[in-house]
Amino acid sequence: MYPWKEYWANLAASSGSADAEGFSAVLHPDAPSWFNTTIDRLQERAWRKGLRLCQIKDDALVLDVGCGVGRWLRRYMERGLQTVGVDATEGMLQRAAASGLKCSLVVGLAQSLPFDDAAFDLVSAVTVVQHIPPTNQAEALKEMARVLRPGGHLLLLELIRGQGPHIFSRRPADWIERASSAGVSLVGWHGQEYLIPDRIFVGFVHTVRRLARNGPESSLPGQARTPPLEPEQVPTARIVYWLIRRCTCAVSEWFEPVAQNVLPREWATHGLFIFKK
Repeated sequence: MYPWKEYWANLAASSGSADAEGFSAVLHPDAPSWFNTTIDRLQERAWRKGLRLCQIKDDALVLDVGCGVGRWLRRYMERGLQTVGVDATEGMLQRAAASGLKCSLVVGLAQSLPFDDAAFDLVSAVTVVQHIPPTNQAEALKEMARVLRPGGHLLLLELIRGQGPHIFSRRPADWIERASSAGVSLVGWHGQEYLIPDRIFVGFVHTVRRLARNGPESSLPGQARTPPLEPEQVPTARIVYWLIRRCTCAVSEWFEPVAQNVLPREWATHGLFIFKK
């Protein structure tokens, strides 16, 4: 099991004032800000689609599990919804509060939510359960279903391909089976974040690095490490890599609506799942 407390605490503390929106703390810690902004924009589009499926009422009470620095809480509040955020990392909630977020923020684990049964109309978890070790994911989903009111909805946006030291994806059928076993029924699901041109480029780079036996060290982003490099110290290869990815991401984002309409849902990197209790 990876040291999750240390991992998320370090992410909360390491991004600093340069990351005013907090994206580095909850998305890709070592990526340029433009990349995290792109990913957030794509996730927001999926989130809006999910809310339409939920047909949420104006007076709904929403719980965002793994709320981090509060990026989804702000969007719920912009819609006039009552919101509560829960996160296992106190540092994340401190950053959310320091940013001026005015809603209830509670320290708690997804596997043991500190709320009464049937307390919320909507429970959301965006790229949260994928970071919980597999042995605890079913327990987290059961807790989310427990705090949902009858007729309420569960919105999940989770990884459906790829693994990592702190990432534990599942295939779509597996996510659906796990959530259904927790006591909710599937309303529908969509593939999200295909990014085909960008994935082709990244796959090519990883293949070249493996062949050259020059892969990255097996360290987790956010762990204690040397101070960030000054601009003049950044390797040229890294600069070129991100310059190319800026182009491939732009093309990918333009192509994304087409990919969602013509490609199989299973080809996406994430799945947006909507369940009802």
